[in-house]
Amino acid sequence: MALTIIEPPPAQTPPAPPPDVVTTPCDPWPRPYYLEHGLRRVAPYHFTYNTNVKERWRGREILDIFRDEFRDRSEEYYKDAIDTGKIQVNGQPVSSTFAKMKNGDVISHTLHRHEPPVTAKAIGIVHEDEDMIVINKPAGVPVHPAGRYNYNSVIEIMRAERGHQWNPLPCNRLDRLTSGVMFIGKHKKAAEKFTDQLMSRTVRKEYVARVRGEFPEGDIVCEQPILQISPKLGLNRVRANGKQAKTVFKRLAYYPPLPSPATTTNGTNGTDDTNDTLVAAEPKQGYSIVRCRPLTGRTHQLRVHLQFLGHPITNDPIYANRRVFGPSLGHASASSTDDEDIMTRLSRMGKEEHADAVAYEDEMVGEYERKKAEKMTGERCGVCGTPLYSDPGAHELGIYLHARRYADAGGEWSYETELPGWALPPEGSEGVGQEGELLAMMLGELEVGEGGKDGEGVGVGSGAEALAAQ
Repeated sequence: MALTIIEPPPAQTPPAPPPDVVTTPCDPWPRPYYLEHGLRRVAPYHFTYNTNVKERWRGREILDIFRDEFRDRSEEYYKDAIDTGKIQVNGQPVSSTFAKMKNGDVISHTLHRHEPPVTAKAIGIVHEDEDMIVINKPAGVPVHPAGRYNYNSVIEIMRAERGHQWNPLPCNRLDRLTSGVMFIGKHKKAAEKFTDQLMSRTVRKEYVARVRGEFPEGDIVCEQPILQISPKLGLNRVRANGKQAKTVFKRLAYYPPLPSPATTTNGTNGTDDTNDTLVAAEPKQGYSIVRCRPLTGRTHQLRVHLQFLGHPITNDPIYANRRVFGPSLGHASASSTDDEDIMTRLSRMGKEEHADAVAYEDEMVGEYERKKAEKMTGERCGVCGTPLYSDPGAHELGIYLHARRYADAGGEWSYETELPGWALPPEGSEGVGQEGELLAMMLGELEVGEGGKDGEGVGVGSGAEALAAQ
């Protein structure tokens, strides 16, 4: 039998190594936290972001990307950072501010980082075993490092408490301003298992919110689709061409307003000290405590649906913001005609002016407190020249939205937290005036979710994301 000679395969060209990137100059340990005046603060530190070029950045000039995508610094700052090598591409200085980015590029940005403070309230432990930690996330703390937050995030706070090498793996996520039940995997297998359960639509979710006005009685179903209008500003609105969304709401209690003279939206005698125009006075409407059952998981789903129904969360800095949405607060609005104006007004919040939400009509937020809002002070850092912000007011550290309970549809597990103080009956109120009765209503049967994402967060995942936002 003749032998067949088999030619050896041609030598494979090894793949090109990834581009070099600038490494973080320091990884401070222990983390530079300190607690002061009820806030968790982070001492300023140097840090390098390494960001893969996103699809929408391809072919765009590097200065254009930083100017449009990252709002916390001025265009002049980014020009100087490019010229002085603080911003590099693939580990090399950038030739000019007009250099265009391409697929595969890695942008590095080294800066003196100033993080906003968050609440000093501890991350509560609802349950813990060898696979999973169920936490009660405080309001105002983001889950992952993103935007202006890095060490002041759930992941980094838990790592600081349990050791540098420990890697918490969030299985569901909540908005930064939302509090409540979250699941943290201790290892990849446990996180993936729970994520699969969330994706299989067998987890029942229940939130509680405090909303403006007298919410209707009975089960109120909202099935308005939701579209992301501006990822940079975090703005989402009801749109016919948005993603399917469904929420079931039920009023638990309504508390009428306390007798008091009518005031203006900014608590003055009728003059808006920001734009010197008169703002019509509006009587207080009281507030309702509402149970929310999200059956899909769109970004800001509960907040957007409540706004559309005419009952936004009372201290929501976006969707209950009369300076952004006008007197109607976006009630029943599904048109794009005012999107540009809304984004322009929203972009000013926290810079030229504080976020004047409807919450400021709330008797719980007085004139003094609402003036203590975060905005630029006009001062700059002596090290890097970064514009400095004032501390957020206590009312800005979260909104009245709480993930109260998550439960397995098969009854294998159920985790819940106590009601936050803002959801309990005020002293001397009528109606549902007993905490026990309100709790009993809260524990009613839940429906099974239908979405592949978590109720009010931005999705589910088995681990920390490498977010590029600066």
